[in-house]
Amino acid sequence: MSQLIFDAPQERRVQKQLTHLLDEGTFYEFAPFLTRRLDQKNPPSDGVVAGFGKIDGRRVAVFAQDAGAENGTFSEMGGQKIGQLLERAREGGLPVIGLYDSTGPCPKEGIYALTAPAELIWQQTQNSGLVPQIAIVTGSASGALAISVGLADFVIALESAQVHLESERQGQDKPDLIHLIATTGEEALDLARRLLSYLPPNNLESPPYAAPADDPHRAEAGLDTLVPDDPALPYDMRAALEAVFDQGSFFEIQARFAPNVIIGLARLHGAVVGIVAQQPLVLAGVLDIDASDKIARFVRTCDAFNIPLVTFVDSPGFLPGVAQEHGGIIRHGAKIVYAYSEATVPKISLVTRKAYGGAYIVMSSKYTHTDLCLAWPSAEIAVLGAEGAVDILYRRQLKKAADPQTERARLVAEFSEKFGSPFRPAASGHIDDVIRPSQTRPRLIAALETLRDKRATGPRKKHGNMPV
Repeated sequence: MSQLIFDAPQERRVQKQLTHLLDEGTFYEFAPFLTRRLDQKNPPSDGVVAGFGKIDGRRVAVFAQDAGAENGTFSEMGGQKIGQLLERAREGGLPVIGLYDSTGPCPKEGIYALTAPAELIWQQTQNSGLVPQIAIVTGSASGALAISVGLADFVIALESAQVHLESERQGQDKPDLIHLIATTGEEALDLARRLLSYLPPNNLESPPYAAPADDPHRAEAGLDTLVPDDPALPYDMRAALEAVFDQGSFFEIQARFAPNVIIGLARLHGAVVGIVAQQPLVLAGVLDIDASDKIARFVRTCDAFNIPLVTFVDSPGFLPGVAQEHGGIIRHGAKIVYAYSEATVPKISLVTRKAYGGAYIVMSSKYTHTDLCLAWPSAEIAVLGAEGAVDILYRRQLKKAADPQTERARLVAEFSEKFGSPFRPAASGHIDDVIRPSQTRPRLIAALETLRDKRATGPRKKHGNMPV
């Protein structure tokens, strides 16, 4: 199907979008005759087409805004229609996909127009954590509708899309908000279909299983030499992810935002998992404010929808600097450990190289009750790296040394020998096992099968108080 879907006359455009998104012949419209109270023109479907259909045979609720109706304004009745649709989706345990293209509430409806986004936002909040919610921004989402987009679990947008509260000039380039970016309308709809293939219909069901074609015992010899001997040299963590998980299954999310961290969905012997991995190629994999938000949000999304978490750790710590401190790195960093500690899905972590200090703690470490903590032989788990530790612990000794540089090199080598191996943390119980990198895939598959029926509940409370 061509780009004509998004170039078609407006009265046909929405229907063509839904035809491409949904399985053929499965869509039926909900409340098609609902119209705005103060408008005598009665635009078709009141500018919102809503209903139910199927994607790959699985039921979904969908709504699409018609930018050609009343200049793309959002009416009171349009909000009621979507609100009722979301309520039925919640009761039926159905995922919700919304196509946004509106300039905002209808000005000539006055105060009544503010009902529309308020009702939509309230219903989205009730659905949060119960059914997956996907927003696709095909044109504009302005004002209160931008907030609605921000409440979705996943946001897909065209390169040309505008999402803004006030100024349109601030509408583009929001990598913190947008999870997936498409260059064409068809690509955006196809991304939504693919994304849904990894998600369960609701929080009471498991993610869809796909019969695996990949060998569960496949060993990747290249992983044994992936991490350089020189700890200062970077390597591409994506190479590890592509080698470990089912071939072709890795689906990266928010690739343009905080690239020092990689998040995404993949399959491991057919089972869906959520991946969090630090990327040594970017800022050496340090944790900063944006990376912290990216990780915490994704971990909570996976936990809400029963998606096990696999975390690849290689980080020298949190990014230092006045800007990060004043920006709230402590509060943002705390979100990571809160999200992991709160999560009750199966959690597996793998330290590939550096795991220092606070970064080690927050990244799904043993004593935040991660189910299985593994390490490669190249792992270094410590409060500080060897050089930083020597500079602190032996500062006076180095000042008195006849040759400070030689003495420092000796102390660094000694410290690395003593604390730079993963076998000491394994002996103390901070790591459950040290594995050969090439055996990572079969080991993770075995662990996931063991944890498949995990049941865990936290203490009874209204809700926790996450440092948002």
